[in-house]
Amino acid sequence: DVMNTFVKTYPSSRYMDEVQFRRAEYFFTRKKYLDSEEAYQSIVTIGSSSSYYELALYKLGWSFYKQELYEEALHKYFALLDYKVRIGYDFEQTGDQGESKRIEDTYRVISLSFSNIGGAESVTDYFSRFGSRSYEDKVYSQLGEFYLGKRRYSDAAAAYKAFVELYPFHEVSPHFNMREIEIYKKGGFGKLVVEAKKAFATTYALNGEYWHYFNVSERQDVIGFLKENLKDLANHYHALYQDKRFAKDKSTNYSEALLWYRNYLSSFPKEPESPAINYQLADLMLENKDFRGAALAYENTAYNYPRHEKSSAAGYAAVYAYREHLNVVQQGQRAEVKQQIIRSSLKFADTYPEHEKVTIVLGAAADDLYEMKNFELAVKTARKLIDNYPKAEVGLIRSAWLVVGHGSFDLTRFAEAEQAYSQVIQLTPTNDKSRDKLFDNLAASIYKQGEQANVLQDYKTAAAHFLRVGKLAPTSKIRPTAEFDAAAALIQLQDWDHAAEVLVAFRKNFPNHELQPEATKKVAFVYRSAGKLELAAAEYERIERETKDEQVRRGSLVIAAELYNETGASEKELAVYKRYVGFFPNPIDEALEIYSKMAGVYKLLGDNSSHMATLKKIVSIDKNAGEQRTDRTRYLAAQASLVITEPLYERFVEIKLVNPLKKTLLNKKKSMKTAVDAYTRLLDYEVADVTAAATYYMGEIYYHFSRALMKSERPANLSELEMEQYELALEEQAYPFEEKGIDVHKKNVELLYAGIYSVWIDKSIAKLAQVFPAIYARQEEHSEFMTSIDTFRYALRQPEPEPEAEPASATETADKPEEAAPEADAQAENAQESGAEEGADSAASAEPAQAQQEGAVASASSEQ
Repeated sequence: DVMNTFVKTYPSSRYMDEVQFRRAEYFFTRKKYLDSEEAYQSIVTIGSSSSYYELALYKLGWSFYKQELYEEALHKYFALLDYKVRIGYDFEQTGDQGESKRIEDTYRVISLSFSNIGGAESVTDYFSRFGSRSYEDKVYSQLGEFYLGKRRYSDAAAAYKAFVELYPFHEVSPHFNMREIEIYKKGGFGKLVVEAKKAFATTYALNGEYWHYFNVSERQDVIGFLKENLKDLANHYHALYQDKRFAKDKSTNYSEALLWYRNYLSSFPKEPESPAINYQLADLMLENKDFRGAALAYENTAYNYPRHEKSSAAGYAAVYAYREHLNVVQQGQRAEVKQQIIRSSLKFADTYPEHEKVTIVLGAAADDLYEMKNFELAVKTARKLIDNYPKAEVGLIRSAWLVVGHGSFDLTRFAEAEQAYSQVIQLTPTNDKSRDKLFDNLAASIYKQGEQANVLQDYKTAAAHFLRVGKLAPTSKIRPTAEFDAAAALIQLQDWDHAAEVLVAFRKNFPNHELQPEATKKVAFVYRSAGKLELAAAEYERIERETKDEQVRRGSLVIAAELYNETGASEKELAVYKRYVGFFPNPIDEALEIYSKMAGVYKLLGDNSSHMATLKKIVSIDKNAGEQRTDRTRYLAAQASLVITEPLYERFVEIKLVNPLKKTLLNKKKSMKTAVDAYTRLLDYEVADVTAAATYYMGEIYYHFSRALMKSERPANLSELEMEQYELALEEQAYPFEEKGIDVHKKNVELLYAGIYSVWIDKSIAKLAQVFPAIYARQEEHSEFMTSIDTFRYALRQPEPEPEAEPASATETADKPEEAAPEADAQAENAQESGAEEGADSAASAEPAQAQQEGAVASASSEQ
């Protein structure tokens, strides 16, 4: 009464779950199951936050069970187990005895409930409707054991069987299957035992789907069950086959026994019991007059297992079975069966070496096996004869060594093959025609060892093997290739001296070999790598002579010349260049490159005549190149022309203006015109660097002429007044040339604005710095960056002084030579022998060159 009042009065009390549980217990012990159900349910509704939650679920299930509401009871029991799963409860733990007892009781009442509503089928139905559980196996096993305890064998086995059929790949299913078999045995259901064993052997066979989910090594328990069942089934049906009471089922029992024997042997071929089971299988076949099958089974027993008590008996039985088979086969099959008898007999002799005919048997077996291309066994058999019977007949031993040699070679065991062939050669008479072939075989086995070492990048070993061919089999056909490959291996090792030695010997020993050109290439490479550049260069020359490939010839000559250059062998370098241009005058651009290098060599040797002749050759070839002319050929020709022209400038400078002035001035004027004309022609190449050089030199020519006039030797017979007039006239004639030289140098500087730069422009700037230091030789000043290229140009350009009206206008003098001449004549009357007149004429004749130079500058700028 107090608790009922409490529940009504304080529905939100924190003691509500405890009060309700005590009320429920009160009702349950008094069999008021409906009231207890309501009280327990109120606690379940509170949920797992209540410490009475689990007990309430458990007792709520019992409340339903007592009311015979079995499915409702199951809902609560499974709710309890589900909850235990969610909280990570270990169902296998034994520490908490009270908790374990409650779980055990839960499974027991679950079994009671399912027993009341239909047994194993009701379990399957329940989980199909309300969802599967991770602990279903325990539900089925508890139900099975519940039935077994009541000696309801069929129901107990059915519980286990139902789970296995539903979950054949579950971890516990094999154990359930075996439990089913045990239950049938206890119940005395022999036929059901056999059927259950068959089901197990089929489901858990090693080729079955079960092993897609499990690792064999981790389920040795299942493997043990499988072995047991397979053996039991095979023995069971074999016994039935032999039992005369079941003669009418003889064929069926034979097939069944055969099936389970073979299943065992295919599943467990290496088990200790397998040989005996194999022997039983062979006996079964022999009993059924399947002689060929029996022979194979006996052979399997005799030769495919470690020695056992049935080994020798099985070997002999195999031969016996083959012979029995020979007696029943048709004529057309007898040859094949005889071969099988021979094979089995040889195998028997090989296995049991104490037989008196073993040497003959082994020799024949080795030969037969090699013919059948069973190289491994052939070598093994021949080795047994050689090693175990050294006193056998010589011909037999030689034949065995030959099998070892051939078989080892085919098995890529080339060291063994070499040893075997060496033995065969020793056992072969010197007059035997087969010796040459044997030496070839020996060489091939050694060579193959070298190839193997090469694959492993063990080049030292590879080279040693390749070179052994020549020592051990000097007459073999493969020797040249071996020595060539030895050199290649030595190159890999960078053993340059040894590689060169081998290659040189190769060329000497095999002069007509197809690898000669390749050998030369390798010799060249070796000498070059060893730093013997001159020897390498000679080899590259040899490559050029030996090959017909034009590109290879060109490349070889170029490399040879480069190597001679590196060693300073200029004469040899020059000879190579001459050979190159002699053979390959085209394409012109490549030929001109070589001529350019030739010119450099001549210059280095101090052969100025040949140097200049070669430069002129470059100019001539470019001039006549036609469509083959390129920017590169034009450039090379321009550079050559520049060098050719430079002596003209030097000769011009060397001429001094001394008395008699008219004569020396005339000479200098002619030299000046020649030089200016030559430099003007250089502008036609439109090569920026050469244009800058020509411009520089022309500026220097004009400026130098001006200075030369001012420094010329003065007449000795002039009065003071005449001398003063002479100096004024001379200065007036020199000034235009100075101006023109400065203008030309400025034109060179303008190339900078077009993005062109060279040392010649630097020189022009240096010259202008001497003349106008305030403009061109100023120290760098740091200021804000220029905002545009035009600002930059403006900063460089300085306003030029207005020309004075006086000196007969230097520009006019240059532009109008026909007007300058009379004035020059007048001045010449006061000077000695009209020296300035020649200078004025030079100025007039130089003006077109300046115009052409300006055009070339513009063209070069545009090109750049």
